[in-house]
Parts: sequence; structure tokens; C-alpha cells
Amino acid sequence: QVQLVESGGGSIQAGGSLRLSCVASGIRLNHMGWFRQTPEKQREWVAGMTSNGEMNYADSVKGRFTLSRDNARQTVFLQMDALKPEDTGNYLCTALYNGDDYWGQGTQVTVSS
Repeated sequence: QVQLVESGGGSIQAGGSLRLSCVASGIRLNHMGWFRQTPEKQREWVAGMTSNGEMNYADSVKGRFTLSRDNARQTVFLQMDALKPEDTGNYLCTALYNGDDYWGQGTQVTVSS
């Protein structure tokens, strides 16, 4: 059974940092990504990492967010620095494996001004 479990969210003031984690089980880390969702907006792509380590970021987070992975721990991290109120949302981890998409339940990030 495939499972993605996110953690690390919380409430923080603007300018602060958080580190999100996504632990995968039932699959091997391959193409991984992060999305965020708020009640006002559609699900928004934040960052992604290919199986060979190529990383891409949305323009809105470029220079502030950093992806990394620990294959031995089956974990992907999203380091978020210089957080802004507009970064608020439920952050969802996603994995593409053998042609199928998998999603976690998300971890909430709330940034206050």
C-alpha cells in the first residue's frame, strides 16, 4: 500500500522558516513534488524533483524554498525560508511512480504578517 505522510507545518510569522517532510512507503522515491492549496485558490504547484535530482520551483517561491531528498529514509524535504503570508496553505506531497499519481493528506502552513 502506497502512503505519503507529510509533517512539519505550523503557524509562523512572516520572515520565518519551516521545513516540511514527506515520508513515502510502498514506493521507491521517483518523481516527487509539492503543491499547496487554500480555500480561495486552486491547487498550486510549488516545487518538483525528478528521479535524477533535477529540481524546479514555481516563480513565487524561487530563491526561498529548497528541495532535498534522503533516499535511505524515503523522505523528501521542502525547506521554506523568508516565508510570506501568501505562502499560507495546505502543503501536499505528491509522487509519480509507475505511471500513477499518489498524494498525501497535507500539512498546514499558516504565515501571519
